[in-house]
Amino acid sequence: MTTSVPHLWQGEFIEDAEAGRRLAGLAELAGRVLARPLPTDVVLGACAAVGRDLSDPASALYGRLAGHLPAADAAPVLAELAAALSREALERKLRRELGGPRPERLTRPDARATVYEAWAPVGLLVHIAPGNAAAVAPLSVVEGLLAGNLNVLKTSSPDSGTPLTGGGSDRPGPAGSDTVPAGHPDASRTAGSGTTRPGASGTSPTAGPDAPQTTRPDAPRTARSHAPQSPRSDAALAVGLLAALGAADPSGLIAERVIVLPFASSRREWLQPLCRAADAIAVWGGEEAVRAAAELAPAGCRVVEWGHRISFAYLTRRAASDAAVLHALAEDVCRLEQQACSSPQVVYLDTEDPDELFAFAGRFAEHLSKVSDARPAPPPGPAERAEISTVQQLARLEQHLGLTRVFAAEDASWRVLADTRPALGASPLHRSIWVKPLPRHAVTATLRPMRRYLQTAAIGGDRADVAALSRAVFAAGVTRVTPVGSMLESYEGEPHDGVYALQRYSRRVSVRATDPAFRTTACLDDLAAPPVLPPAPDGPLLGKEGVQRALATLDPRHAQLYFRSGGSTGAPALSVFTCDDYDNQMRAAADGLLAAGFDPARDRAANLFYCGGMYGSFISFFSILERLDATQLPMAAGPDHAVVAEALVTHRADTLFGMPSYLWQLFHAEADRLRAYGGVRKVFYGGEHFTAEQRGILAEEFGVEVIRSAAYGSTDLGPLGYQCASSGGSVHHVLTDLHTLEVLDPREDRPVPPGEPGRLVFSSRARAGQRLERYEIGDLGRTVEGPCACGSHVPRLELLGRYGDVVRVGTYFVNYRRVVGALRERLAYHAEVQMVIAPGAGRESLTVRLDEEYAPDPDTARTALVTEVAELAAAEAEGLLSLAVRTVRRDAFERTPTSGKLRTVMDLR
Repeated sequence: MTTSVPHLWQGEFIEDAEAGRRLAGLAELAGRVLARPLPTDVVLGACAAVGRDLSDPASALYGRLAGHLPAADAAPVLAELAAALSREALERKLRRELGGPRPERLTRPDARATVYEAWAPVGLLVHIAPGNAAAVAPLSVVEGLLAGNLNVLKTSSPDSGTPLTGGGSDRPGPAGSDTVPAGHPDASRTAGSGTTRPGASGTSPTAGPDAPQTTRPDAPRTARSHAPQSPRSDAALAVGLLAALGAADPSGLIAERVIVLPFASSRREWLQPLCRAADAIAVWGGEEAVRAAAELAPAGCRVVEWGHRISFAYLTRRAASDAAVLHALAEDVCRLEQQACSSPQVVYLDTEDPDELFAFAGRFAEHLSKVSDARPAPPPGPAERAEISTVQQLARLEQHLGLTRVFAAEDASWRVLADTRPALGASPLHRSIWVKPLPRHAVTATLRPMRRYLQTAAIGGDRADVAALSRAVFAAGVTRVTPVGSMLESYEGEPHDGVYALQRYSRRVSVRATDPAFRTTACLDDLAAPPVLPPAPDGPLLGKEGVQRALATLDPRHAQLYFRSGGSTGAPALSVFTCDDYDNQMRAAADGLLAAGFDPARDRAANLFYCGGMYGSFISFFSILERLDATQLPMAAGPDHAVVAEALVTHRADTLFGMPSYLWQLFHAEADRLRAYGGVRKVFYGGEHFTAEQRGILAEEFGVEVIRSAAYGSTDLGPLGYQCASSGGSVHHVLTDLHTLEVLDPREDRPVPPGEPGRLVFSSRARAGQRLERYEIGDLGRTVEGPCACGSHVPRLELLGRYGDVVRVGTYFVNYRRVVGALRERLAYHAEVQMVIAPGAGRESLTVRLDEEYAPDPDTARTALVTEVAELAAAEAEGLLSLAVRTVRRDAFERTPTSGKLRTVMDLR
C-alpha cells in the first residue's frame, strides 16, 4: 500500500506548502483555463485509453493502481472503472444526459432558425468525495470533464479531524460492509441509507456516525470494494487514475482541468478558499455534509447534493401471496446488508387490516430465513448491534399495545418488524425490515412528508398496478420504480435521484443571430478556431477486405442497421451501424448541408437518390432532411422521368437531391417541361461529379443557381466531408466531428507534405459499433491549405479521383480521368464517358463509349485520344491494344443497379 499521497495540480505532483500557496489563486486560474474549450472527444479518447489499460492486468497502470487498493479489491474495482471509462459507456451517457456526443458545440437546435445552443461548463467544480468508496471520486471528476469544467477534487486524508461529509467521509465505513464483486448487479447501487431510530412519522434517514457513505451509481457505474478502503488508498487511487488520464491526452487540456487535493476536512484554511472559489460543489453525505458545504459556498454557487436516501417495497394482496415475489424481496433485503440507498427498509402492504399484516409478516419471515441462511451475513459492528437491539426491544415492548409484532432469527441474523402504523421510518439495516400497512388510496399522502429522502420503490403487482402505483409514489417523491427483486440493479444511463449528473454540472447557453449570413453557419465554433484533433492512430492500414472480415466477429449489439455499397468499383460490400452512430452521422451531415447552402426554412426538396436493395443514399438523405425539419418529397430515382418531372412541377420543388447521372438524364428527358417550369434553383448531388460543361448547361438552359455536393462519403464510413458555399470543384471540408484524416504517399505508407496529393485514409472516432481506423477509402486527394472564404477553420481536402481510375491495359497504365480530360479539352465534350476493356486473341481491346447526343464523330474522338493520351498511342503502335470509340444512347451506359452510378471502367478480362 502507498504510504504518502501527494497533491496533483494540473498534471504536476506537489507537496502541501506549494498546494496551499496555489489555492489562493484558484479563482484567477479558473478564468484562464475555462477560456479554452475542452472538446468531449478529447475526454472520450483519453478515458478509452486509460480504460484499456485498466482492463489489462499486465499494464503498468494496472499494477500501479492495484497497489493502492487492498488485494481483494483491486481486480473488481479496476474492472468496474475500466467499464465506466469505455468510450461506449461515456458516449451513451452523453447522448442520454446532454443530447449527443458533442454537446459543447454551439449548433442550431432548430435548423430553420439561426439560434445556437450548447451545454457549457458550470465553471470551477469542487468535488467533495466520500471516504470509503474508491471509484466515486475519479468518476465524478470524469463527469466534470465531460461537462468541460475545471475540477478540484477534495479526497480524504488519514489525519482527518472533524469530517465535512456526514457519516465520516474521512475515515472508513463500518466493519460489516458486504462483499460486492465488480460487475455484480448489486455493485451498481452502493450507497449508505443511514440508520436512525425508526417508527415515528417524519423520521429522517440522515446517516448516523457509523453509517456507510453514499456513492452515486448512475453511469459511470461505481463499485463498492469488498471491505472499506482506507482514506489513503482512496486518495492514492484518485490521484493515480486522474494523473494517467491527463497523461493520455496529448493536447494537455485534461491535465490543466484536474486538481486533486487529499486533505482532512478539519483544515479550514484550505477548505474555505477552495469552496469560496467554486461555481458548483458536488458533495456526498447526509444533511450535515450538505449544510457544511452550503455554508462555505459563495452566493450563487450551485450545491449538488448526492445524499442519503431511503427505499421501500410495495405489494398488492396478490403479490403478497406469491412465494416467488417474497423470495425475491428477501434477496433484496439481504444484498449489501441494506447498505445501499436502493435497499428496502420498509415493506408496505395494500391493506388496513392488522391481522392480514401480521400474517404476511410471518410468511415473509420464513422466506427471509431461507435466503439469509443461503447468504451468510458478516457480523455488524458494535454500534450497529446496539442500534438493532434498541429498535427490536422497543418493538417487542409495543407488542403489548397491539401495535407491533417481531419475527427474528435465533442467531440474530435477521428480523421482520411488523408495525400497524404506516409512517415511513428508517430501518436499523443488516437484514432488519419493517412491514407496514398502506392502502393504495393513501400512498401519496402518507409518503409525501418524506419526499426529500425517497429514492426507490419496488412495486409488486400486475401491469395496471405498476402503472397506477408508479404515478402515486412519484407524486410522493420517489424517483425510480423497479420490480421486486431488482432494487439494487440499474441500467446504463439511468438517472440518479431524479436528475442527470451532467446537466447539474453544466449550463445551457444560447446565441441568437439575425444576419442572413448565418443561414449557412451550422456551428459557431467553426468560425472561432480550428478544431482540436487527436493524433492519427498508428496501427496498420485497413482495406475493404479487412472490413468485411471484421464483420464476422462484430458484436451483434453493434449491428443494428445494414447497408450495401453501390458496387461501382467491384462487388457490393456490407456495412453495419448502430442506430446511435447512424443518427450521429446524419446530424453531422445535416450541419454540412446547411453550410452548402441548403435552407430548410425556404427550400422545397425532392429526394431523387436511388432506393432499395439496402442502398443507403435515399434513406440517408431522407434522415438528413428530416433532422433539418425540411420540406421534402421522398420520390427516389424513378425510371419514368415524366412522372418525376410532373411531381416536381405540381409540388413546386425547387431543390433536387440525386446522382449527377440520373439528374442529367432527367433534365434531358424532360427538358421542355423543366425549362417551362423554371423553378429548380438548387441541385445537391452525391457519388459522382458534374463536369464544368454540365454545370453550365443546367445554369443557362434550366436556371439552376446552385450546383453543389450534398456530401462526400462512403457506405463503410458514412459522411466524410461537406462543401460550403465558398467551395468549388471537388473541395470539401472534413467532418472532423466524426473522422480523422491522413493523406499518405501513393506508393509508401508515410504522410505527404501539406497540399501534396496522396491516398486518403480515414479513422472513424464517433462510432461505437464498427470502428474503422486507418481505413483506405480508395480515393486520392490533397489537403487545401489556408483559410476558407466561408470563415470556417475546419480543415479542407480536394478530391482527385479514385485508385480505380488508373487501369492497366496493353501493358500500359491508362488514367480514366486523363481520357475524360482529353475529350473535354480537345473536343469540348462534356457528357458521360465509359471505358470497356475486353480480352482478345492477340491483343486487348479498349472501347470508349460516348453519349451520342453530345459526341463528335467517333473517328475524330479516336484521333484526339491517341494524340492526347501517350499511353494509348504507344500501346496501339506496339500492337498491344485495339482502340475503338463508339457513340451510344444515354440509356445504354452500364450503371450499378443499386445506386445508378455510371460504371466508369468496365473490365471484362
